Amino acid sequence: EAIRATGDSVGGILETAVIGIPEGVGEPWFDTVESILSHALFGIPAVKGVEFGDGFALCDMRGSQANDTFRATSGGDLVTATNRNGGINGGITNGMPLLFRCAVKPTPSIYKTQQTADFLTGENVDLQIEGRHDPCIVHRARAVVDAVTALVLCDLLAGRFGTDWLGGDGI
Repeated sequence: EAIRATGDSVGGILETAVIGIPEGVGEPWFDTVESILSHALFGIPAVKGVEFGDGFALCDMRGSQANDTFRATSGGDLVTATNRNGGINGGITNGMPLLFRCAVKPTPSIYKTQQTADFLTGENVDLQIEGRHDPCIVHRARAVVDAVTALVLCDLLAGRFGTDWLGGDGI
C-alpha cells in the first residue's frame, strides 16, 4: 500500500518447490530439466531470472561445499545430504525436491510520469498512465509460474514414462 501511494511498483522473488518428482527425468545435454523449465519460465513476460537450488550463491562456494553428496537412508533410499542443486544433477532429477526461484520485475505501468519517445514523431515525450495500477504483480505471477511448471513437468514425465504402457501383454 505504501508503494501504491507513491505511484510506483515493486518486484519480488517467487520460490517454487515440487516434491515427488522421481529420479531420472531429463537429459544431460540440450533437454536438461533446467533448460526446459527455464525456457518456459522465461516465456512469462515479467520473469527476468531463474535459479535452481542455491543458484548464484554456488559461485561463492567451493566444490566441497556445493556438491550434493548422496547418502543411504535406513530404509535403503538414496537421498542427498543437502539440496544445493535444487534436485537436479547433470540436467537430470535426482529424486530430491525440485527447488527454483524466479525473479519478477516491477510492473512498468506506474502512475509516476515517465520519459519515453513518440515513435511516430521521433520526439521525446512524457508518459502518464491512467486507470488500474498494480503496485506488485508477483502474487499474480505465482499462479502462472505454478501452471507453467506443471505443464513442463507433465511433458518431461510423459517423455520419460509415457511409453511404459506399451510393454507386456496389454498390446
